[in-house]
Amino acid sequence: MKKILAAAAFAGLAGLTACSVATPAPVSPSPSETSSPAPSQSTPSRSSDAPAPQAGGVKAACEQFNALFAEYKAIQGDANAYEDIYLAAQDAKDAVSGNQKGLFTSLSVLSLDRSSAVKSGGVVDESSKDLVRDAVFANAQECTAEGVTLLL
Repeated sequence: MKKILAAAAFAGLAGLTACSVATPAPVSPSPSETSSPAPSQSTPSRSSDAPAPQAGGVKAACEQFNALFAEYKAIQGDANAYEDIYLAAQDAKDAVSGNQKGLFTSLSVLSLDRSSAVKSGGVVDESSKDLVRDAVFANAQECTAEGVTLLL
């Protein structure tokens, strides 16, 4: 079980590291170009009624992270509920791009770590908490610009 958790944490750290580099803003299409919305994936929400990140871009992603993180904090020792947060964060991660992937990747790792800690009676690894903190700081400016303050 510890090997699986370590692998998940390592994968999350690698994903977060890959997403922590700031990318330049996309070039606006010229008036003659048209853009079509990305096809939406119809996956059922597992634990949240928060809007899907793809529906509103950065703002929706930030709002969904806050909703999932609030659900995470409200859980009191239920390993299955932490796993539900993990699954919802994984779905959200697949629907966003750029730095927002780091938000949901870090929450996934933390949720899995917390679930394992509940099952084993152990404690959550501090590095999991640090991943979330770092992801929130990496996305704070972009989310604040959209009118959303990320919560910890």
